[in-house]
Amino acid sequence: MPTKSRPAPPAPFEPPARVLLGPGPSDVHPRVREAMAKPLIGHLDPVFVGLMDETQELLRYAFQTENKLTLAVSGTGSAGMETIVVNLIEPGDPMLVCVNGIFGARMVDVAERARAQVTTIERPYGETFDPDEIRRALKAHPAKVVGIVQAETSTGAWQPLEEIAEIVHEAGALLAVDAVTSLAGVPLEVDAWEIDAVYSGTQKCLSCPPGLAPVTLGARAVETLAARKTKVQSWYLDLSMIMRYWGSDRFYHHTAPISMNYALREALALVAKEGLEARHARHALCGQALQAGLAAIGIGLATRAGNRLPQLTCALIPDGVDDLAVRKRLLADWGIEVGGGLGPWKGKVWRIGLMGHGARASNVTLFLSALETCLRDLGVDVPVDASVKAASAVLEQTGQPVSV
Repeated sequence: MPTKSRPAPPAPFEPPARVLLGPGPSDVHPRVREAMAKPLIGHLDPVFVGLMDETQELLRYAFQTENKLTLAVSGTGSAGMETIVVNLIEPGDPMLVCVNGIFGARMVDVAERARAQVTTIERPYGETFDPDEIRRALKAHPAKVVGIVQAETSTGAWQPLEEIAEIVHEAGALLAVDAVTSLAGVPLEVDAWEIDAVYSGTQKCLSCPPGLAPVTLGARAVETLAARKTKVQSWYLDLSMIMRYWGSDRFYHHTAPISMNYALREALALVAKEGLEARHARHALCGQALQAGLAAIGIGLATRAGNRLPQLTCALIPDGVDDLAVRKRLLADWGIEVGGGLGPWKGKVWRIGLMGHGARASNVTLFLSALETCLRDLGVDVPVDASVKAASAVLEQTGQPVSV
């Protein structure tokens, strides 16, 4: 007999309707939701194997690479980070990490747990790195791997990458890039920029639920993996085994999350249907419109001009305005979720995401209208509809209707 009494069976779970305009997860397209509801098949079923092949080719398009080792790790974006680090780093290896936010700092923690000898260079939140300071750092502290974040989710900073790989390679190192918030939202040219290893997540600009981490490794990184003298620290994230499951022999490694792979394949199919150039332009347009709207009501941006992500905006909270009160009101009255600040920016910024399926003009105007109402109710002098008019002007100049 069971010793614990049987609980009353709960009613079926019904999540509330939300408009996800935070730093992730983002709203998913109806086709992606429908894909997740399809019947399960085995993870070694020939039909699922065919889906894996399609997913790999679609990922290569999204990453803009021909890398053979391109696949989706079972885990969130942080699992992607750990995958790249533990596969390229052996105990005692020197690693240089560029830290300008929470996720650069997380890479340091992951590398230290892999027993790397970690050196950092740092920039204040909201700033990015100049290639010359990376060159100087590598001269002072030679490294096996250099880690850098392309789109820092904690600050909305957009790191230029085009010149960095050459500098890293001249120093005999590999370049590893965090593209969790950038993949399919802003340009990322893995082959053209000669990036050695990249990891991402599904829940940002791909507009897929969290649960998989796309990764890609180039020839230098694959050679480094093959030349290891020690086993990869993590059995579960060991790419030398995972790549055999995603490769031609389909060697069993673990039971893949079937429904999540359905969802990723569908999300990537939508990326291919739209085209990367058009998708990047859509994110850029919506970000520009949002930022123009915020400026029209006197709300500044925390991230330095010239390196602001269009898909993730860090807006400065006006003096005297309670961060949490506004976010709770947005959620309760409009179903809108936005993110708060992290680290030194906690309580000082709102992180507003317009990612993937969420990067729509209707979401820009909905958020701005709701924010204006919240601020006026808190006694902030905000011109009525000024933000919506400013955002609409940006959208209309490009010929994109506000209702899209």
